[in-house]
Amino acid sequence: MSTLIQGDQIRSLLVGVKVQRTTAALPQTAAGALFTITGGKVLITSLVGEVTTVIQTQADATKLTFDPTDAGATQDLCATTDITADAVGTMYSITGTPATVLQDALNFVPPNKGLAQPLLLKPGSILLDCAASNTGSVKWDLCYIPLDNGASVVAA
Repeated sequence: MSTLIQGDQIRSLLVGVKVQRTTAALPQTAAGALFTITGGKVLITSLVGEVTTVIQTQADATKLTFDPTDAGATQDLCATTDITADAVGTMYSITGTPATVLQDALNFVPPNKGLAQPLLLKPGSILLDCAASNTGSVKWDLCYIPLDNGASVVAA
């Protein structure tokens, strides 16, 4: 009897462990933690957000940042983009180049708008930083490969 490989097994082989953060309201003129990395370094292979409740029609310069657990300043993972009035289904992603804006597109992540190569991060937190107080909700999915034994990522 043959055994079929399941989708989650293929995903694990190609992009690593998947961590889901359920939908949550946007941080209000602040940075809010999305994911926490502990136990060592990880390679982030995918980081995608999806709008689940329409974003309020009001300017909101938004970006993802990384706050290391050890000494060191919070660093941008991308430049800001205005998420005003983003519709349900809008997808957010980063390219891995901090100077490139947070990518947003309705219903899918276009080619060359996701991570070009894995992003190496040490223990710390991945944050969503919003410049305004907008209503709206986003769910997030992250895939990673532990680089160090014992390294893991959890939803914050």
